[in-house]
Amino acid sequence: MAKGKSSTNADILRYALTHLERERDEIQSKIDHIKSQLGESVSAPASAASDTAASPRKKRVLSAAARKRIAAAQKKRWAAHRKANPKAA
Repeated sequence: MAKGKSSTNADILRYALTHLERERDEIQSKIDHIKSQLGESVSAPASAASDTAASPRKKRVLSAAARKRIAAAQKKRWAAHRKANPKAA
């Protein structure tokens, strides 16, 4: 591989990225314009949407009763599966 090849590839990728981002912004502005004509709310900018996606989600917590119900239902499913498909001895 030639020495200057990796920097050339990086330059091409940077150019492609900026071009695609510009196209995305133009399309989003057209979508926002049409939505405003329809009376719908206009979406937030892409940077604001990515900030909310990065925030961590709250961890769900199950009660002890819910865990017991889930465990009982799973045991029932496995029992039915074992009954339907017995192992050959």
